[in-house]
Amino acid sequence: MNAISHRQAGFTLIELIVVIAILGLALTLIVGYKPPWSSGLGVRAAAGQLASALRVARSEAIARDVPVSVVIDLAAHAYRVGQEPDRRLPSALTMELLTVASERRTAVQSAIRFNPDGSSTGGRITVGDAVRKVAVGVDWLTGRVSVSDVR
Repeated sequence: MNAISHRQAGFTLIELIVVIAILGLALTLIVGYKPPWSSGLGVRAAAGQLASALRVARSEAIARDVPVSVVIDLAAHAYRVGQEPDRRLPSALTMELLTVASERRTAVQSAIRFNPDGSSTGGRITVGDAVRKVAVGVDWLTGRVSVSDVR
């Protein structure tokens, strides 16, 4: 018999330690990975959330045949559709609201109201950061919601 046939098949301790070290390094890289934050994408995402909420409010007003308001709280960076709970936007973003005076509730809280015929009180919500601003506009006659970059 030769020397190779007397050895038992298996892994050496050094091989096992190397494999465990490589797996630990890979796990560290995977767990520690965060996708890079893009200010443009963050602002667009916040504007998209607001636009979606406004479209839902318009649809509800038409479907239920009652006025539905979207209340925007500038101080809390939050908004609410009808009687639903508040939804928050990142506090790092700035918010500005332009709407009719009759929909102003407090110094920092105003609303955009959608009527059963699809029309609205109209307005514009501007969301931004130091680099980019995006406006969410609501047409008063049609209630159409649009999203556009502010130059």
